[in-house]
Amino acid sequence: MSNTIAENRRARFDYHLEEFHEAGVVLQGWEIKAIREGQVQMTDGYVVIRDGELYLIGLRINALRSASTHVHPEPDRTKKLLMHKAEIRRLIGKVEQKGFTLVPVNLHYKGGRVKADIALAKGKAQHDKRETEKKRDWEREKGRLMRHKVSSAA
Repeated sequence: MSNTIAENRRARFDYHLEEFHEAGVVLQGWEIKAIREGQVQMTDGYVVIRDGELYLIGLRINALRSASTHVHPEPDRTKKLLMHKAEIRRLIGKVEQKGFTLVPVNLHYKGGRVKADIALAKGKAQHDKRETEKKRDWEREKGRLMRHKVSSAA
């Protein structure tokens, strides 16, 4: 059972998402406690590749007030992502050759552990973003019209 913790809605607006992969996230104890309390933001998150490993940057976890006195929480700490080496190599190849980028899509629980869904993505051009916005607005308007039509018929 996967339970969503946080979602990066901005990713679907700014990028064409191609492939999805699941990765484990290396976290500290205070971060897990804060995540359970919902103190997570991932709108500015992105994934970088360093020395053949994946790191999640921009995932903000705000420490709880009750955090331990001997731990100095850092909200924007770089978190390491855990995946099989072969999968990481495949992703690195695509990112380097085809102009893809890696974007975190969401954070969720799986078997008591926190996992991140990351996507291979291509950036959208400005006109694509406008198109996405038009579609979203039309869907909203269509729903409004249908509700109005249904309520006036009754």
